[in-house]
Amino acid sequence: MVADEFSRPTAIQLAVDDVDAYGRRLWKPVKIETPESQVQELYAELPARFPKLFEGMLLSYRWAEVDLGTYRLLANPPGPTLGGLLRQMSQAPALWEALIPAGFIQFGNGPDLDYDPVCFDIKTRKQGGDCRIVKIDHEEILCNNRVKVVAELAPSFYQLVLQTIERAKQRASTD
Repeated sequence: MVADEFSRPTAIQLAVDDVDAYGRRLWKPVKIETPESQVQELYAELPARFPKLFEGMLLSYRWAEVDLGTYRLLANPPGPTLGGLLRQMSQAPALWEALIPAGFIQFGNGPDLDYDPVCFDIKTRKQGGDCRIVKIDHEEILCNNRVKVVAELAPSFYQLVLQTIERAKQRASTD
């Protein structure tokens, strides 16, 4: 089914293989229960735990890279482990080697073609484990070997999720 401007189905109505008005394949997150042991293996490679809400997403769903307007989530692809996400996080060695020691864990990038890492700032961990969400200038790392925060996207991952939901509601009401 191809959507046109007069009969656009909602995202809820679309199946994974449907296409949008521009011919792009649409998808939705896949509910896959992942054993707790898998996230523990991922934590063995990281300096800190994820916020509980993000950890819950990892253990409950798998998804392709998704552009959410102000950031893109790295893919958490289906598989027997969370190794696909770890490969996404560490695929650029220069970024990985600069971000992790500086207290940043990448879970996304800027929107569209923006390559700047979007990270958990684990130095700002709050009670309950949440932390602020920042965007880092990737060129500063690659050219000057310096980690530079260029924006705070939200004071916590929970707040980022609420902002993302609100933007989606606003877009849906204008469509």
